[in-house]
Amino acid sequence: MAKLDTPWQANVLTLFPEMFPGTLGLSLAGQGLKNGAWTLAAMDIRDFAYDKHRSVDGAPFGGGPGMVMRPDVVSDAIAAATKADPA
Repeated sequence: MAKLDTPWQANVLTLFPEMFPGTLGLSLAGQGLKNGAWTLAAMDIRDFAYDKHRSVDGAPFGGGPGMVMRPDVVSDAIAAATKADPA
């Protein structure tokens, strides 16, 4: 199998980076990861939170049950991920 000059990188935005590679480290995907055909960067969304509690969610506008991800935090995380690998 030919080795790629620049491996493909997967940037995963997650609240639980310790869960990776998880199942991505198994089977053919795991072999490719081990052989350097691709790389995996698990980025913690909480790293882009602004408050001391590293909050990433808030109440939905207009009330109601549940929580929603804060768009400012997610936007900064996406910007960092695309800056790390603009392709």
